[in-house]
Amino acid sequence: MNWNTILFGIFPYIALTLAVVVTAYRMVYRPFSVSAQSSQLLEQKRLFYGSIAMHWGLVLVLLGHLLALLIPKGLLLWNAVPLRLYLLEITGLGLGLWALVGTWVLLTRRLSVARVRAASTSMDYVVLVVILVSALSGVLTALFYRYGSFWFPAVMTPYLWSILTLQPRPELLADLPFWTQLHVFNFWVFLAVFPFSRLVHIITVPLGYVLRPWQIVIWVRKLAR
Repeated sequence: MNWNTILFGIFPYIALTLAVVVTAYRMVYRPFSVSAQSSQLLEQKRLFYGSIAMHWGLVLVLLGHLLALLIPKGLLLWNAVPLRLYLLEITGLGLGLWALVGTWVLLTRRLSVARVRAASTSMDYVVLVVILVSALSGVLTALFYRYGSFWFPAVMTPYLWSILTLQPRPELLADLPFWTQLHVFNFWVFLAVFPFSRLVHIITVPLGYVLRPWQIVIWVRKLAR
């Protein structure tokens, strides 16, 4: 057993197990520990710009990754026209840079604003650092190893499906460059720390709303004389 097998064949299942089990535990047995714990009242300006950039940048980039996972052939057909390939690559790089800048703004905000720093936990810093590493490694991969939308369907899509179907193929990543391997490993790290952070409310709050029992609202009004 080598490091490639441990990092990309075994650790993903540890991360997925933590993500599911700890999230379910907090939702059922510790519902009051799930909160966004907003620091908006402590500082608003940098929070606004950093949060918008990080959240929208990450969401749109993740949607692109999801499309590559679900419809790899459609992505390759899109890239068959050079202009569309360049447009996709430039858009992905721009969104990655946007997310990177937003994450950096939020991290420096927590470090430099005394009131925000006092209200922060160690997990807040861990999550931001993990997201920063993910965004940075993704941007460096896009810059140094271009046309990821071409090699992603050929390498990453089979690897991810092998993990999801319980037939791991970590050897697919053995020859990838360092920044790409770091980007993939950091994704599993994010899944592992996600249920321990305040970000877990992204899943538990909507899911709890759907699963909650019916509520009957009865209005009590004084009868008019």
